[in-house]
Amino acid sequence: MPLISSLKGRIVYNSRGSKSIEIDVISDNKFLGRACAPSGASIGSHEVPSFLDNDPELTLRTFNSNISKFIGVESSNPKTITEILRSIDNSGNFSKIGGSVAYGLSIAAAASASLSLNMPLFEMLNRKGPFRFPYPLGNVVGGGSHAGPGTPDIQEVLVCPIGARNIMEALQMNFNIHKEVRVLLEKIDNRFTYGRGDEGAWAPNLNNDQAVSVVAEAIENSGLKLGKEVGLGIDFASSSLWDSKKNHYNYARQGLVRNTEEQIDFVEDLIKNYHLIYAEDPVHEDDFESMARITVKNKNCLVTGDDMLVTNAQRVIEASKYGACSGAILKVNQAGTLNDALDFAESCTKNNIKIITSHRSGESVDAHIAHIALATSSKMIKTGVVGGERVSKLNELLRLSEYDLIKGMMDLSFN
Repeated sequence: MPLISSLKGRIVYNSRGSKSIEIDVISDNKFLGRACAPSGASIGSHEVPSFLDNDPELTLRTFNSNISKFIGVESSNPKTITEILRSIDNSGNFSKIGGSVAYGLSIAAAASASLSLNMPLFEMLNRKGPFRFPYPLGNVVGGGSHAGPGTPDIQEVLVCPIGARNIMEALQMNFNIHKEVRVLLEKIDNRFTYGRGDEGAWAPNLNNDQAVSVVAEAIENSGLKLGKEVGLGIDFASSSLWDSKKNHYNYARQGLVRNTEEQIDFVEDLIKNYHLIYAEDPVHEDDFESMARITVKNKNCLVTGDDMLVTNAQRVIEASKYGACSGAILKVNQAGTLNDALDFAESCTKNNIKIITSHRSGESVDAHIAHIALATSSKMIKTGVVGGERVSKLNELLRLSEYDLIKGMMDLSFN
């Protein structure tokens, strides 16, 4: 039973150059686990705040004043770590100690314990299995909060190599499509600067319809069949478009607005015309009824909640009352602790909601989410395609392919 012998926190920077908190946990005076908290640009209103009073330094000082409470605690038990954090912070959302501390501490402790136990993190978190690789869901064209003016309103156009036979082939397919999108953008815009958004996706001067069309064409140009070998997905990030005072979705960059009915029609037309297998946050975060309408009508598409569910088990229960989601984004830092995220995954599984483990736009080079995706039987892992902080997760999947415990790719059937 590995026990925590020492801890240390520090201020570091994420991939956007914003401050974050990284925590070291040493178990049994020997085994170092380290984790840096990520952060998002598109943030759901129901997710855990990263810092106490939005102040990284104050958050770190608060953590340092409570270090002694974790000495001697079993590092392999995520539930115990969460219980101690909640005894320090009774806010319910870690606003008194900071979600970045909850994330960093719980992940670092688990990573340290896995080294002490001499087993990979995914196996320590789930001793039962079976383990299969999630399909890498890669962002190839970006807009919204992840890119600048002139780019699409929709946040991400994504590809998923559903025809891949192994993880190496899956990654190569995504890389090839990302490169082919650049070739097409060069032809469309002779002033294209090769600009990329926060997650490494191309950030072109295109409207929403053009962005989706370009990616579909890039798939075919890569010698792959849309809907058969590669599935197309969209993250609408609709909460960032929703104007609650005027009750419409404001596609300001394209110069148009849509009411709720028009938004549903827009989403469903894209699902039909491009055979989408993935639609994330197609309506705003509190519109369970509209989300349910899209979910029920589109059985072969993972209609996925991110801002709607914010890795919160109670939000899953609420959504399930409506039949509102067939897919759910798992981001540990939305929930706070690793244990909270595992509870969320369990709630999703009980309610037949498929899991997509995800990075954030502000990332570190940590690769823990590759293990978390395996441990939670995630259908997909959303990591981006290029950029060191994105490739670190993908390369970890390649390393994990050396384990005989993992048997091929995940079954991507939606029913």
